[in-house]
Amino acid sequence: MEGNENTESAAKGGMWDLQQKFDQPMDEEASRLKNMHTEKRCSAMLLVQLAFQSLGVVYGDLGTSPLYVFYNTFPKGIDDTEDVVGALSLIIYSLTLVPLIKYVFIVCRANDNGQGSGTFALYSLLCRHAKVKTIPNQHRTDEKLTTYSLTPINENSVAAMTKRWLEAHALKKNALLVLVLVGTCMVIGDGILTPAISVLSAASGIKVAHPVMRNDVIVVVAVCILVGLFCLQHYGPDKVGWFFAPIVLLWFLLIGGIGIFNILKHDTMVLRAFSPIYIFWYFRRRGEDAWTSLGGIMLSITGTEALFADLAHFPHSAIQLAFTTVVFPCLLLAYCGQAAYLMKNKEHVYDTFYHSIPEGIYWPMFVIATLAAIVASQASISATFSIIDQACALDCFPRVKVVHTSRKFLGQIYVPDINWTLMILCILVTTRFQNQSQIGNAYGTAVVVVMLVTTLLMILIMLLVWRCHWILVLIFTILSLVVECTYFSAVLCKIDQGAWVPLAIAVVFLVIMHVWHYGTVKRYELEMQSKISLAWILNLGPSLGLVRVPGIGLVYSELVSGVPRIFSHFITNLPAIHSVVVLVCIKSLPVYTVPEEERFLVKRLGPKNYHMFRCVARYGYKDHKKDDEFEKKLLDSVFLFAKLESLMDASSDSDEYSLYGQETISSTKDTFSSVVDITVSSWSESSVSSEVGADEMAFLKSCRDAGVVHIMGNTIVEARRDSGIYKKICINYLYAFLRKICREQSIILNVPRESLLNVGQIVYV
Repeated sequence: MEGNENTESAAKGGMWDLQQKFDQPMDEEASRLKNMHTEKRCSAMLLVQLAFQSLGVVYGDLGTSPLYVFYNTFPKGIDDTEDVVGALSLIIYSLTLVPLIKYVFIVCRANDNGQGSGTFALYSLLCRHAKVKTIPNQHRTDEKLTTYSLTPINENSVAAMTKRWLEAHALKKNALLVLVLVGTCMVIGDGILTPAISVLSAASGIKVAHPVMRNDVIVVVAVCILVGLFCLQHYGPDKVGWFFAPIVLLWFLLIGGIGIFNILKHDTMVLRAFSPIYIFWYFRRRGEDAWTSLGGIMLSITGTEALFADLAHFPHSAIQLAFTTVVFPCLLLAYCGQAAYLMKNKEHVYDTFYHSIPEGIYWPMFVIATLAAIVASQASISATFSIIDQACALDCFPRVKVVHTSRKFLGQIYVPDINWTLMILCILVTTRFQNQSQIGNAYGTAVVVVMLVTTLLMILIMLLVWRCHWILVLIFTILSLVVECTYFSAVLCKIDQGAWVPLAIAVVFLVIMHVWHYGTVKRYELEMQSKISLAWILNLGPSLGLVRVPGIGLVYSELVSGVPRIFSHFITNLPAIHSVVVLVCIKSLPVYTVPEEERFLVKRLGPKNYHMFRCVARYGYKDHKKDDEFEKKLLDSVFLFAKLESLMDASSDSDEYSLYGQETISSTKDTFSSVVDITVSSWSESSVSSEVGADEMAFLKSCRDAGVVHIMGNTIVEARRDSGIYKKICINYLYAFLRKICREQSIILNVPRESLLNVGQIVYV
């Protein structure tokens, strides 16, 4: 019997398809298709609008790098003006190789139908194409989702060999997860350091105009700006994007225009930096100093990872359009203009940006620079929200409140708890260092580590998902690692000069994420080991050995098969159970969204007179779980299942049936029942409207009217006495603490308090 438990009777999507063939009028179907066609036409019209909006959310971080790059590249001053040309050449080719070629045209293609982004999106793609999830709750029915997007793999291909290599040992799966967590923690560090360095650099313009002003005043101004910035986040990227986009567009146009002005005024020969030979001469002339200066030059490409992590907010094509037409050319002009100014004024390297501004527009430019720094912070903050949301969906971060700020775009969210945490940490960093150079060292470390993690994951994506030829993968790997490892070696030597900050932040968040995931895996393994066989339920009889009271009981667990321990614990300690019992599993899948019509997967447990069902509610990592109609939708799916099952039982005398190509299973005359496949031609209008199964439908509706109770486990997880010290610390202290402070599952699902019943139990892992 337990073997049949693993056979899914019917997919919700299949039942909806069947129902629509009978219930949906032809004009409604035609209207739906017409709307789909209109949406496709509108998408082309919206492209320029979305590209404009993306400037305010995605590119602020990358766009404000000219504020501090040359200052961090030459912290000891410029000895030879030819060094400026060499540094400019490094900046030009860094911008070309990393943001333009690697990210905009290669890495950004590794999205989940334009929705997923960041390191967790890459991990989700790998989880779909190989069994690398450390929580083994995958099921073949998941692959039938329209958003799963799988293609068959040739067993002799490189993709198949990569898949087998990844699935071979648990150590490789854990190593892959740790790699993803490290990248995620560094993105969070980026969300802390970007506002600090951008706003502090912009505010330092006051001191350029008033040299006697104390540095403490600049720090206070920067802190006030940061507080205001984080208070704006609850409006969401959509509204913030419309507010910030004109500012960023004006910023790019102005820095590009000032760059042209400085090139023409000071030194047009600076354009020779487009020749890569000057990079060779730069290293030959400066030696070790050239290598250490890479930490400052690397700041020219900071914000690139935020570009990828913010991809969920806007289409890939909009990101490409904005970068190639506005961002890239304006940045090149800005850096060339600053270099031209330094060729004649090398003593102004510490505040190159502000000194190079024409005197007549200094203060307007200062205001715009400050606003642009705020926008730069917005890009990294939005990226942090996005990646934390995906981490929660994949059970790698404690449950937090996620507010969806846009009805049109799934990826536009606001996470209050993370927002205020980032604000506090950002203010601490700003007030502690009060120095662009040390914050820049920390910032560069965070960025280069994330880039290395992305490169390693992209190698697997290119082999397993894209099925690229190994030569192309090798070229990508060599070019990426040569550039990024060189930068990484340069920032490592500055650990004692501020580079330790992102490492410390990463360690804290890595402990949180690892402990949460470790505890979740152990709890799931325990549930799998202690689940009750269906045979035990069947032996209890239709009454389950208890009084069946009117109403519907929704019993929540993480199991997609078997009867959870919480259910046996409940019926063992209480003398009654509801007339209808639905075992509910809330399951997160490695897809960005699950269509509403495919969300619920329903099957019956036992004979009809047991009135027991299983319902698996499937969500993607971008789906909003807090649904006011969750209970209604779940029960509607159960009722639809029962209705179609009864109609099919009445229409066929066969003993064997199948559902849309799924495996053959027993008919409802046996112990298990299922929805059966039937062709439209075999139905008559009278049979559709027949009263077959009316008794059960009336019974189910009467139970719903009697009341619905949500039964959830309030489980205390403890390590066994004979467990090692590592497990005891993780489970008994750290995991227990995180469970107390995280949001409850009932709040996430919007379960009414008056309908909630918590079943307490202590389990030992």
